[in-house]
Amino acid sequence: MARYTGPKSKIARRFGEAIFGPDKVLSKKNYPPGQHGNNRRRKTSEYGLMLAEKQKAKYTYGVLEKQFRNMFEKAARTSGITGEILLQNLECRLDNVVFRLGIAPTRAAARQLVSHRHIVVDGNVVNIPSYSVKPGQIVGVREKSKSLEVIANALAGFNHSKYPWIEWDENAKAGKLLHKPERADIPENIKEQLIVELYSK
Repeated sequence: MARYTGPKSKIARRFGEAIFGPDKVLSKKNYPPGQHGNNRRRKTSEYGLMLAEKQKAKYTYGVLEKQFRNMFEKAARTSGITGEILLQNLECRLDNVVFRLGIAPTRAAARQLVSHRHIVVDGNVVNIPSYSVKPGQIVGVREKSKSLEVIANALAGFNHSKYPWIEWDENAKAGKLLHKPERADIPENIKEQLIVELYSK
């Protein structure tokens, strides 16, 4: 099960955004990493902008290249706006849904909870982070995992109303995916059209 395990602050600095969650390094060094990161850089090419946007989306959702391309091709075959469908499909990955429900503080932590069999979908344990959650399905914490401190800490004071496509049940420690999110509701700063243009070249 492949995933990015390198230095996350370096990646966040490259894009100038805390794509992995709150980052103290980013607030101190708000310029790209590397020996010449603080110097003025030459203008990025059009292709470079498209590539950077794809890389940002990949790192944000914790998806590697082959998997990301497969998701794009699936979105391209679906009727509708390809870029929006791609983001909706990324949002419906199980690890992302767990993160949106506030069960984990970051997507990486959510991925770990899923892999370690702490998460159930419709009452059944699912340990595949890339599992695609369908509208109407209920994602929750496994009964014997509800007392885990990491989950309790993440849920403490979490505002579930931020994500109108998910309905949270505090007593059951579970949430229902009501529908795929509208593009306007997805808070990620990703220019999906640039990704579509990149793959269309």
